[in-house]
Amino acid sequence: MSTDGLIVVDKPGGMTSHDVVARIRRLARTRRVGHGGTLDPMATGVLVIGVGRATRLLTYVIGAGKSYTATIRLGQTTVTDDAEGEVTAAVPAGGADDEAIRAALSALTGEIDQVPSAVSAIKINGQRAYKRVRDGETVELAARRVTVSRLALLAVRRDVPDTPDVVDLDVDVTCSSGTYIRAIARDVGRALGVGGHLTALRRTAVGGFTLAESVTLAGLEERAPDVVGLPLAAAADRFFPRREASADEARTLSHGGPLGPAGITGPYAVFDPSGGLVAIVSEREGRARAEIVLAPA
Repeated sequence: MSTDGLIVVDKPGGMTSHDVVARIRRLARTRRVGHGGTLDPMATGVLVIGVGRATRLLTYVIGAGKSYTATIRLGQTTVTDDAEGEVTAAVPAGGADDEAIRAALSALTGEIDQVPSAVSAIKINGQRAYKRVRDGETVELAARRVTVSRLALLAVRRDVPDTPDVVDLDVDVTCSSGTYIRAIARDVGRALGVGGHLTALRRTAVGGFTLAESVTLAGLEERAPDVVGLPLAAAADRFFPRREASADEARTLSHGGPLGPAGITGPYAVFDPSGGLVAIVSEREGRARAEIVLAPA
């Protein structure tokens, strides 16, 4: 049974990312569990969980690009920019034609300066923005540079049951870490003059980890406590470029010493002759130095 590694979970709606972590702590019988990028309670899909020493890889997972499918509702503005918040304004959206919708989406593609949703986990003077909003404060967050590499319109639905005067857009998004899909929904609606918010969000990929390899919480219950899907070494091999080290090099690196450069760009994983993961390394000033050492003590 591997106790160190990653699990690609298909998070259900109605749970926080921390709820999922708490469930897996129980199943894996360890407190050393973390997640690689928060999903809102209403969102579903890929949530990468680290167990044991693999929790140290999560900082890299959090920074990876992500993909989503989402539904944007035009014609209603909410306080949270999603369906969980109170509707604060309603404007009939039927006049927004497909051409105008595509133009609004196109303007939000590429490198953009995005103002995060006020109801976000960003801290302001040590307190989460969403907590300040719920306490009645008006929160203004600074714009952040993000990259939306794909924002494809999959469908325009104008006859939404029981909700006249709205238009629903199904979209497919690939973006950099730190991009708020709720903010895209808000900004599309704002550009069209009718307001908008997110009604559905499903994360389909984090880095190279996709829904195709994900497992539900029910599936994890069935195989507990052997819940780790990708053992530590296999997870690192999937996520990073690979460098093979000699026994002497592995020993040096595991004790914090540097190696000669290999000319590999960005962080990479170094493995010992037996295939064990030694460290995540980056090169600077002509030396390869460990960012984190993962060889067992």
